[in-house]
Amino acid sequence: MRTRLLAAAASLCLAAPASADTLRDAVAKDMPSLLTLYRDLHANPELSMQEVKSAAKLAAEAKRLGFQVTTGVGKTGVVAVMKNGPGPVVMLRADMDGLPVDEKTGLPYASKVRGTSRAGVETGIMHACGHDTHMTAWVGAARRLVAMKDQWSGTLVMIAQPGEETSEGAVAMLRDGLYTRFPKPQAVIGFHDSATLPAGVIGYSVGPALANVDSVDITVRGVGGHGAAPHTTKDPIVLGARIVSALQTLVSREINPLESAVVTVGSFHAGAKHNIISDEAKMLLTVRSYTPETRRILLDGIRRIARGEAIAAGIPEDRMPEVLIREAEYTPATFNTEALTGSTAALLTQRFGAERVKRVPPVMAGEDFSRFHLADKSIESLIFWVGGVPAPVWQKAAGDASKLPSLHSPFWAPDPEPTISTATEAMTAAALGVLAKK
Repeated sequence: MRTRLLAAAASLCLAAPASADTLRDAVAKDMPSLLTLYRDLHANPELSMQEVKSAAKLAAEAKRLGFQVTTGVGKTGVVAVMKNGPGPVVMLRADMDGLPVDEKTGLPYASKVRGTSRAGVETGIMHACGHDTHMTAWVGAARRLVAMKDQWSGTLVMIAQPGEETSEGAVAMLRDGLYTRFPKPQAVIGFHDSATLPAGVIGYSVGPALANVDSVDITVRGVGGHGAAPHTTKDPIVLGARIVSALQTLVSREINPLESAVVTVGSFHAGAKHNIISDEAKMLLTVRSYTPETRRILLDGIRRIARGEAIAAGIPEDRMPEVLIREAEYTPATFNTEALTGSTAALLTQRFGAERVKRVPPVMAGEDFSRFHLADKSIESLIFWVGGVPAPVWQKAAGDASKLPSLHSPFWAPDPEPTISTATEAMTAAALGVLAKK
């Protein structure tokens, strides 16, 4: 597989100037139609595992192009297969779900959709993570690859995945037979829009690209009582504060300084009145890392510190803190394999130029795209970034991403034309990098 990837990339790089013009021109001609689709998807987002209308739109497009299409995979997922002679199997993935966010972009096609979150809260719904650009470029790449069938040989599997934001969609599709009911890929490729790169700039990482993400609940138990008589209590707020402080030493003193890790206490709640010492405090943590070894150190350390601080505070054995690792919500780190990443980066650099294709550091966000490689580590895997920050916004911020709306922000509004056209061309080229005829 590695030899074929390198050979295909070399072949495409030699032919890139002419083929780049042809592909780029075709994408440009398709952009009015793709932007119409994008505005529709943006204005009509759906929450995780509820992407019925979005899936139907993508399935209809794939059927029109001649793919064999199966819907309802992993609840709302779409699998579209096109066999085009002998050769490798390549899978291109887009995710479909929006977020429970009230949109504040002011766009003429801004979402006004409302729904009910799993927490039972009525909320606005928005494509605040840019999955509408992912779906649109997925359609654009499908169109181009069908139009270029004479240039490649093998099998193309295109999937529209539900539930990325809740880290359950990829697992749901795999459990529903993604690799057994359909051709199993030798390579899986996806992209994500970026709120820290100028629109049309491509970023990639080699090896870890996104992090392990764990959600951890800590219930701290004390002995409640009157705020005027603290000596008669075991204050869970004081104990919880000690735990929060001690947790910081996991990263600063127990993790190799050359490794990356995050332990953030995102919520700390206890008590209901000024003069009552509660008997319980609850903390919600997000824990991030890149390797299984670092993840183990962090999670084991959280358990040890919670118990150790409780013992130091004199908490009885039957009132020890409860540490719950929410395994069902765990997202494993996303890994870009060396062969596919190297060959694709080379051909994209040849096609777009070095100023538009950059190696970037991994990020601590999570992506369940990781599941497709972890289900079978012989599968080559690559997810890359396509910048979405509009040029005037980037220039005003002088390239300082801290001054820009982030992904998941109600103000995130990628510049659709350069983002989608770049992603469509890049996804098409990446697939051809594996499938191109020798």
